[in-house]
Amino acid sequence: MGEIEKLHKSDYNEVLELSEFAFQYQLTEEEKDSKKQEMDRMHLWGAKVEGELAAKLHMIPLPVYVNGRRIEMGGIASVASWPEYRRNGMVKQLLYEALTFMKKSGQVLSYLHPFSVPFYRKYGWELAFSHKEYTIPMDQLKRNWGGEGYVRRKGKEITLLQSIYTDFIAPYNGALVRDSKWWEHRLLKKETRVAVCYSHQNEPEGYILFHVKDHVMKVEEIAYTTINGQHLLMEFITNHDSMAKEVKITVPENDHLPWLLNEPRFEQQVNPYFMARIVDVTSFLKLFPFHNLIDFQSIAIHVEDDFFRENSGVYYLVEKDGEIQFSDKTNSGASSIYCTVQQLASMLLSYARPMQLMEMGLIKGDKHAIQQLEQVIPNKQTYLPDFF
Repeated sequence: MGEIEKLHKSDYNEVLELSEFAFQYQLTEEEKDSKKQEMDRMHLWGAKVEGELAAKLHMIPLPVYVNGRRIEMGGIASVASWPEYRRNGMVKQLLYEALTFMKKSGQVLSYLHPFSVPFYRKYGWELAFSHKEYTIPMDQLKRNWGGEGYVRRKGKEITLLQSIYTDFIAPYNGALVRDSKWWEHRLLKKETRVAVCYSHQNEPEGYILFHVKDHVMKVEEIAYTTINGQHLLMEFITNHDSMAKEVKITVPENDHLPWLLNEPRFEQQVNPYFMARIVDVTSFLKLFPFHNLIDFQSIAIHVEDDFFRENSGVYYLVEKDGEIQFSDKTNSGASSIYCTVQQLASMLLSYARPMQLMEMGLIKGDKHAIQQLEQVIPNKQTYLPDFF
């Protein structure tokens, strides 16, 4: 076992060397400088053996939107170890250290992009986001879209893009609260082109981030605040027909673009994407905005967390002053529900609904209590257009 310690600027070169090896890429000196600037906003932990870095983990403080409320989240990224140190528990130690730090720092959720879903399920993360990916022949996207307004190519006007993004993402659950540095470092790459659509009243209604290469138009991100905005952007895409034979777009899982096309049969894939974990069940339940329910009967949620055991326990939902709230007072009359911390995260983020999980045999308990939980958890599609 290595010694776990917080990493600092003096460790950055070792950190980058391990990342290049583990994730099989090579950085230029300019890219290394950019990565080091990004690491300044992160918390890094490493396991060292004889003073040398053996394994490491990055944690990025990133607030997210959950049912319209800002929630603090810690993003786990760039988990890696040198081959000679793998399968000896170092990553497990690093994850526990990061969770402990996040809890103390008030980050009640954590996200990560898994190399292996079963691996991270062992440590309490569960699938919480999926993407729908389209590959559309350009000819099938053509139609009279009828958008009223115009589209203009833009420079990297972050304030404008941020305003549109915030409105676009509001109906979804779990997306990042972006800041200007996130736009600069993660979204507006050198090859990325930007276009914004406007109504006839000169109001911005959407944007598209894209690039064209090898006769493929890759839409890196599309966001719109009105149907008219969507139509304007779709028409803009089809205007690239002399350059691209097909379009690749990633959209929310509940997207209905095929309904708008004359020929909706094209490649469509729904792929599991990011996982989420509740870091602090008590704090998350206190913050969570439940729907109200008339004649609500108290629920006792029995949560099991095999890895971060301080989350294991019984949590009560009660009606108080007309609202459904968390209570830390024992309520012997409450109906019980039994679940793992993974299933609780899926339910509260609305990636999976309580009744679905009950029907699959993944949660157990009083059926009426599960039906009540179904009603008080807002049903919003999860969507995470970012990667880290």
